[in-house]
Amino acid sequence: MARGGINKAVVQTARLAILARGENPSIDAVRIEMGNTGSKTTIHRYLKELDESETRTTITEAPIDDELGELVARLAQRLKEKAQEPIDLALAQFEQQKAALLAQVQALEEAHGQLQQRFDIQAAALAEESAALQTASTSLQTEQTRNAGLSQACSDYELRINDKDEQIRSLEEKHLHARDALEHYRNAIKEQREQEQRRHEGQLQQVQAELRQAQQSAMVRQDEITQLHRDNERLLIEHRVTARELTALQEQSRKDQARLLKLTEQVSLIDSERTLLQERLRVAALENQSRQEALGEQQQANKTLELELIKAQASVEALRLAAAVAAAPEATPKA
Repeated sequence: MARGGINKAVVQTARLAILARGENPSIDAVRIEMGNTGSKTTIHRYLKELDESETRTTITEAPIDDELGELVARLAQRLKEKAQEPIDLALAQFEQQKAALLAQVQALEEAHGQLQQRFDIQAAALAEESAALQTASTSLQTEQTRNAGLSQACSDYELRINDKDEQIRSLEEKHLHARDALEHYRNAIKEQREQEQRRHEGQLQQVQAELRQAQQSAMVRQDEITQLHRDNERLLIEHRVTARELTALQEQSRKDQARLLKLTEQVSLIDSERTLLQERLRVAALENQSRQEALGEQQQANKTLELELIKAQASVEALRLAAAVAAAPEATPKA
């Protein structure tokens, strides 16, 4: 039976669409045209019925030649369909095998995933066990090292205790020697104190004598201090007088300084005027020198002109004499 939604009309519509495109309406082509729906057996049956109905219609209407051609076409179509049936069956078997293989592959993948998960769990557990073993090994090694250190420390402590015992015995011996030395020292100190006390009494008597002498000297110093106070009062009075004189001198000095400042300003002004006059004098001297040089040049030019004038006068005089000499012979024949 046909699947839901597949009937003869749908197959006929798909067949006509394929024929309109100029293609062969095979079972696969029709199935693809219908969207890969429907059984190939059902499609084959509907196509066969459509071909038979179309053939009957053609036989009643077409001439004998067309009928033969149609018969040949139908035979060719049936042969093609016969050849297509094993292919379709093989394809169906291939699809079934493919689906079975895909199911097996999926099952194998699921099994592989489960095995991989179990492997990961076991690997994690193994890693934890390895870490715990490594930690235990490290702790054991640490404890062994610590025990070795403690053993060495105990040995060191025993050696130090023996050394301390030896030091205690040595200190006891030193204490006995020190006690004897202390007793000897006390006796020596007692004798030294007695000697120092006698020496101190002698020094005290000497100091008392020096103190009496110092008191006498102090009395003399007191008289000198009294005289110094009197001299100081006299010097203070003289200092006040000197201070007044110094104040007057300072006032006079300020006045002299003010006067000196004015004189300095006047001197500066005079120096400025003198500098200006010297500059003017230098300029005037330069101008005078220039004028003298010009005057010398003018005098030289005048001398040159005078010489030229003398030469000209001499030439004129010579011309006059020549004219006179020339005129004298002419006057003589006329006479």
